[in-house]
Amino acid sequence: MKHAMLREIFEQPEALRRLLALAADGERLREDVFAPARRLLAGASSLVIIASGSSRHAGLIAEISFEDFSGLPVDVEYASEYFYRTSNTTPSAVVLVISQSGETADTLAAMRAAKEHGQPTIAITNVPDSTMMREADVALCTEAGVEHAIPATKSFTNQLALLYLLALAAGEARNCLSPAAVSGHLGALRAIPGVMAAALPGWAERAEACAEAFRGAASYLFLGRGIHYPLAREGALKLKESSYVHAEGYPSGEVLHGPNALVSDQVPLVVLAAYDPDDQDSRRRYASTSKLLGILEGQGASLLALNNRGDTTVRPLVRESIEVAPAPEHLLPLLEVVPLQLFAYYVALTHGIDVDRPRNLVKSVPVA
Repeated sequence: MKHAMLREIFEQPEALRRLLALAADGERLREDVFAPARRLLAGASSLVIIASGSSRHAGLIAEISFEDFSGLPVDVEYASEYFYRTSNTTPSAVVLVISQSGETADTLAAMRAAKEHGQPTIAITNVPDSTMMREADVALCTEAGVEHAIPATKSFTNQLALLYLLALAAGEARNCLSPAAVSGHLGALRAIPGVMAAALPGWAERAEACAEAFRGAASYLFLGRGIHYPLAREGALKLKESSYVHAEGYPSGEVLHGPNALVSDQVPLVVLAAYDPDDQDSRRRYASTSKLLGILEGQGASLLALNNRGDTTVRPLVRESIEVAPAPEHLLPLLEVVPLQLFAYYVALTHGIDVDRPRNLVKSVPVA
């Protein structure tokens, strides 16, 4: 493949399989991997997640999984801001830092500040011998393998998967999930790499066609509800750093509170409209999103939707769509993010950008 970014997008199913092989044993989480984190989370009063960029978006998605699976209150902080605050100093709050490299300066500074305040720390990184892995009280590796492209792809999806597993461990440790429930969630996660691998060629074809369909767009708005809102932000970030095209992510309902003034042919909207038909809350979000799409379509919006395979409600309302296979609500981001990555890649190509070497960006931010 021409670019490392595209190659690493296609490596994601295998990266997920590698993580699952190391983190789960049959129908159970591996005790040797998760026992230290379980002990910290079992008695925690709350969880503070600290990260930057894509890692923070993974943390925002994990916030919902942790709260839903374990009842643990979660606060997600910008690493670059946390160091300058002194309010989050409750010793019984566990601090979880997320960094692809394990060397990100402001995230490392935040973790060290937390340790000085007596807070137990957990680090999730993709580099086994990184500083965060050495200094955190508990360290977990995403096992994504070396990532050469600057935009995070497989490291991000493995962060999502590992955070999902950690949320399951927290739920079990806090007596909110039974072993049978954990087994069911693990089974659903194990199915994701195969679904992703089968869909990747079609997603690439559709993403390339959509990039061509929206060629010349000056800006994009990405919209998502619930667990899909952080993913809308990740889609916008991926587009910005890959193609230099301006993009912003919003909660879907907020678009009518001002941002829809931007709606035009030059500002397409990318709407995350996939849902879990077995989840009541997900169905309700889908109904609201479908209604919103009708309003936006009536305003003349140029729309791209990520929707369920075979959807007949959303498709007539949008100019372009990319289909996603059914999955449980908490796992849909693992599937939705891949078409967003591919869309960013192909938009970058239409602008003649070398996606592996975007200007002004480095893999690990070295200064706080």
